[in-house]
Amino acid sequence: MTATATASDQQWAAFRAERADWARQPLGWLSLTGLHWLGEQDETIDGLPGRWHADGENVHVSVESEESGLLSLDGAPIASSAVLTPGEGAPGLEVRTGDRLIEVIRRTGQFALRIHDPASPTLAAFTEIPVYPPDPKWVVTGLFEPFDEARVVTTGAVVEGLRHHHNASGSVTVTLDGVARRLVVFGSPAHGLHVLFTDATSGVTTYGGARRLDLSEPDADGTVLLDFNRAVNLPCAFTDYATCPLAPAENRLPLAVAAGEQDPRKGHSA
Repeated sequence: MTATATASDQQWAAFRAERADWARQPLGWLSLTGLHWLGEQDETIDGLPGRWHADGENVHVSVESEESGLLSLDGAPIASSAVLTPGEGAPGLEVRTGDRLIEVIRRTGQFALRIHDPASPTLAAFTEIPVYPPDPKWVVTGLFEPFDEARVVTTGAVVEGLRHHHNASGSVTVTLDGVARRLVVFGSPAHGLHVLFTDATSGVTTYGGARRLDLSEPDADGTVLLDFNRAVNLPCAFTDYATCPLAPAENRLPLAVAAGEQDPRKGHSA
């Protein structure tokens, strides 16, 4: 075995260990046990303290005297009530109750509570993320071409009626199976570029909604590296309680990309 091969094997092992650590986070995506959409009328959520409702801009929670202190926001107990204003499409605001985390989110103008529990059965059952063996065939170069101005690209979501708005900075042209294909690229060269894509394996051996592939930083001439062996699942591949985007139409490849992470819940894909 050459030194290069050894280094490559070590990099692959480190990457897979990093992904496993991501999946095992005590309050990460595999800890989700519920997603509760809120209406305008006060309601209780099974197993949670407080009464919850949403108006056009905020989420309101109130607690009875016997529940005082069972919920905390920014480390301070909620004694009677609180108003929370999560950002559209942003990470949720965090309310704690015991070991659990209530993530208050806003998606397409709707508000929801996403419940993280370190005792989640999904997290307890996790062993590994299935993945294709790495294959150098799927390490290819492409040409990144920035747009004159960044664009907002809207895609659907795995939850019907929701929309995701992505900042698209350009496109990447890559040759796969002898055909040049152009994909929409999200992110920015300064903070990292990525694509969301599907292919002929999606919904068969890989997750059906989309997979994500990070691109290398572009060279001066726009050359980037795409290592499809490092295509990863979105959180929705692991749980029904996420609201992940779908791949844009331009990034739905007609060929089978038999590389990267496979569907951890075969038969439950979007």
